[in-house]
Amino acid sequence: MKQYLDALKFCYQSGENVNSRAGAVRKSFGYQMRFDLSKGFPAITTKKLAWKAVVSELLWFIEGSNDERRLAEILYEDKRDNLINKKTIWTQNAEADYWKSKSKFEGDVGKIYGVQWRSFNGVDQLKKLIDGIKNDPNGRRHIISSWNPPELEKMSLPPCHVFSQFFVSENKLSCQLYQRSCDMFLGVPFNIASYSLLTHMLARECNLDVGYFIHSLGDFHIYAEHFDAVKTQLKRSPMKLPTLEFETKNFFKYGINDFYLKNYEYHAKIEAKMNV
Repeated sequence: MKQYLDALKFCYQSGENVNSRAGAVRKSFGYQMRFDLSKGFPAITTKKLAWKAVVSELLWFIEGSNDERRLAEILYEDKRDNLINKKTIWTQNAEADYWKSKSKFEGDVGKIYGVQWRSFNGVDQLKKLIDGIKNDPNGRRHIISSWNPPELEKMSLPPCHVFSQFFVSENKLSCQLYQRSCDMFLGVPFNIASYSLLTHMLARECNLDVGYFIHSLGDFHIYAEHFDAVKTQLKRSPMKLPTLEFETKNFFKYGINDFYLKNYEYHAKIEAKMNV
């Protein structure tokens, strides 16, 4: 994960201090990281990755759900009636003051990622992507977009990771993600893991090997309240990357316990508050 640490260090040392919608940040613009997925799974090792949170959110997106309580069911493997006090990474968005007047039910997060993936103005982008990779691997339209301008006001959070393109070469599947807004300390390691996992899943579904995950950052920033955590992290040395193991199943039928990071070693967790 040296690429990530280099980007984090660059932002911390060279970024511009500004006041943003979510408070004081240090920001930069335009950066690209490249991870060879054949050489290990890019799980952050200078702190602990919340692996089950990564997997559950991705499976939730794949379902096309807009229900934060459904995410809780996937994460905790229990019925929502038993999860009243259990939170997820989307609980704050579902309960945010700015969203409550638009929310249609408890747990509603609006037409966010999964909804757009599975029904972008009626188009199931995910099924279309899989069909395209299988039947026209050399095509240049293997794309998923989460940025749907007419529906941005119907989302509890406009998409940060907005556009991904997939590419087949030498029987290997690669993914390039463009992320417009990048929380370098909390969000980006999570996004790297999520889209790397998605690339593995799609490659397995399409009978391909994995190539690269390429992460293009737009506005990448560090919140002021994360500065001490970032300094702690930058003092740590990265460890060897783990490998991802999972059995072949129907792409839409995986569960949270189907994915395992083998030989995952990491430094201690660093606590930090998420900005909404």
